[in-house]
Amino acid sequence: MTPDKPGKRNDGAARPDHDVPDLEGLVAERDRVRAEVERLRREKREAEIELAILKGALDLVGKERGADPDNLTNREKTILVKAVSAGHGIPAERLLARVGLARSTYYHQLNAMNRPDRDEGLLALVRDVFENSLRRYGYRRVWLELRNAGIVVSAKRVMRLMTRHGLVPLLKRARRYSSYKGELTKAPDNLVNRVFHAEEPNRLWVTDLTEFSIPAGKVYLSPVIDCYDGMPVAWTIGTSPNAELANRMLRDACATLGDGERPVIHSDRGCHYRWPGWISICRENGLTRSMSAKGCSPDNAAAEGFFGHLKQEFFHGRSFTGVTIEGFVEQLDGYMRWYRDERIKLAFGTSIAKRRRELGLMA
Repeated sequence: MTPDKPGKRNDGAARPDHDVPDLEGLVAERDRVRAEVERLRREKREAEIELAILKGALDLVGKERGADPDNLTNREKTILVKAVSAGHGIPAERLLARVGLARSTYYHQLNAMNRPDRDEGLLALVRDVFENSLRRYGYRRVWLELRNAGIVVSAKRVMRLMTRHGLVPLLKRARRYSSYKGELTKAPDNLVNRVFHAEEPNRLWVTDLTEFSIPAGKVYLSPVIDCYDGMPVAWTIGTSPNAELANRMLRDACATLGDGERPVIHSDRGCHYRWPGWISICRENGLTRSMSAKGCSPDNAAAEGFFGHLKQEFFHGRSFTGVTIEGFVEQLDGYMRWYRDERIKLAFGTSIAKRRRELGLMA
């Protein structure tokens, strides 16, 4: 008797094979996976294009504080579309809606780009003024500097250029140093009453003390400011907020006085201004002392305002890592001289020292 062959029934019919896969199901799964892969590829490409647009916009406006991709001009949007189109091999017209640019505007800008950029030369001058101010000037002072150099341009155009290209001064607020140590002696009356105005130089002076904290240590500045025009008459810089720092500054200021000049010297209630040394210098030079009310900073607003400009333009947002105390003192002294001699005061359109020379008030 011949044995049955595997996979065959005795009656010769084929035996069902339960291990045969479902071909239709496999084909459907394959098509689903392919469709999902294609979808992911499209999404990846769209994301790459969006990223390219964002990076291109940032490159055009700059990556500094104040830069905003939304500030792109139509010309810059056209440049951006061209770059992304060439880099990703897609038609430029597919990108227009993404950057908010009309088709007609795009082609108009392409034609116009064959002509020189009217802002290119001005932007270079604006950058020079901004950098020469050590990035301290806002658009109004940059505009005044250009005007003083004989360059005719509107302040709004300078503002737009500076905003678009991230040429923005650094700003920050910090807690101020306080020298108040309590009521050591009787304080003189407040003779100023927040009227920080003088008709002539050396009629009203204000003073205060401020602190700078850097990685290398702490530094203190003690200036005296003339309320006639905001000129820093004299200043001292040191590593300790002691009486000698304030007294030396006052002696230097008094050395600039002419015959018959006897200003009011106004301060807060800091201990430096109530010790015998300070009082003695005031008496020797005929100065009249005036003091703010206790804990009332608006009573010494002129000095507070000076420190606000100083900290904004010289200190805040800048790194002094690796700078020694001696190096910082040198930089701070340089700023004070620049503030007096070169910095444009908006009310005058020129520096304080230059205006005094024009008026014959100083040599």
